[in-house]
Amino acid sequence: MSIMVWAVLIGVAGSLATPGGQLASPRGTVVFPDGTKVSVEIADSPETRERGLMFRRQLGPNEGMVFVWSEPGFYPFWMKNTLIPLDIVWLDAGGRVVSIAASVPPCRADPCPTYPPAGSASYVVEVAAGFTAAHGVKPGDTLTLVEIPRKGR
Repeated sequence: MSIMVWAVLIGVAGSLATPGGQLASPRGTVVFPDGTKVSVEIADSPETRERGLMFRRQLGPNEGMVFVWSEPGFYPFWMKNTLIPLDIVWLDAGGRVVSIAASVPPCRADPCPTYPPAGSASYVVEVAAGFTAAHGVKPGDTLTLVEIPRKGR
């Protein structure tokens, strides 16, 4: 392969990565029932959903990630290669909280446990551990999704 082709490939790969080694992703906002706004990265492709928040060393108090699927389904999560504890919130298509796994610890040894939702979901929001308790989030609450696609890829 020519040097020019390699340079282009390296440039494209570099443009997809952020300083933390994550794939770049668009951002949206999740508004919680108490009015708190969380800036979220959008994981709406198989690659970004698989990577999630793996290898992150920190997550700000008003930062997170939203996972988007094209079809509602039963989407259990695990914490493989996730370095920080998280709250995992499953939402239906209307943004109603279906299930919460609070203060889920990082996986320290294989096999990693999975955390299943209580029902079908279209979205999953991950925030720093303790966020849902601090903001009184509970099943049945509705979160508002701003600039987040209604269908994944």
